[in-house]
Amino acid sequence: MAGHSKWANIQHRKGKQDAKRGKIFTRLIKEITVAAKLGGSDPAGNPRLRLAMEKAYEQNMPKDNVERAIKRGAGELEGVDYLELRYEGYGINGAAVMVDCLTDNKTRTVADVRHAFTKYGGNLGTDGSVSFLFKHCGQMIFAPGTDENALMEVALDAGAEDIINNDDGSIEVITAPNDFMQVKQRLEEAGFKPEMGEVTMKAENEVEFSGDAAVRMQKLLDALEDMDDVQEVYTNAVIEE
Repeated sequence: MAGHSKWANIQHRKGKQDAKRGKIFTRLIKEITVAAKLGGSDPAGNPRLRLAMEKAYEQNMPKDNVERAIKRGAGELEGVDYLELRYEGYGINGAAVMVDCLTDNKTRTVADVRHAFTKYGGNLGTDGSVSFLFKHCGQMIFAPGTDENALMEVALDAGAEDIINNDDGSIEVITAPNDFMQVKQRLEEAGFKPEMGEVTMKAENEVEFSGDAAVRMQKLLDALEDMDDVQEVYTNAVIEE
């Protein structure tokens, strides 16, 4: 059980994403490009690309933009060669933070990430310093009021690993990373559309923040998320709204 409002946090996050739609397009184009480069241009055989394309279409990205990004990744069009980097560190009160980046300039990116940690009260750590506190998995969150028994039956039959009931009535479905797309598709075919679904780094144990510490922690997370080279920021900090 989760003691905080998972649902409120998801809605807040979605609102922030809507306010940053232009930046989201840029990040999705990068992700599509890298996914096509690493796994090929056929989404049927490339789950990472298929997920990135689905996210792009959910954000109403034009199909031409998606197809150009795939061609750049596959080498059919000239484009930037992005490097995948992950930085780990500590935020306020030692909260764990992981930052995934796609960049064409490693020196710039590490300097920017280190500066943000230092400026907002955190510390950049070494590789592996906090990653053990997270689980790489697929995660879907369904609205309060969803039929738990029916959802569980479909999810487990489709290959889900776990079903979590949160105190606020929302329901989480957890999958192995490679099973995420097939479980999500089966659930949607059965009429269960998640409010949020992604392959993520899920904190094994969350730490709740409130008051001044919450404000300071949010400033650090915002600073990291606002960087052009940053794709995702993961933390075990839960900031109450």
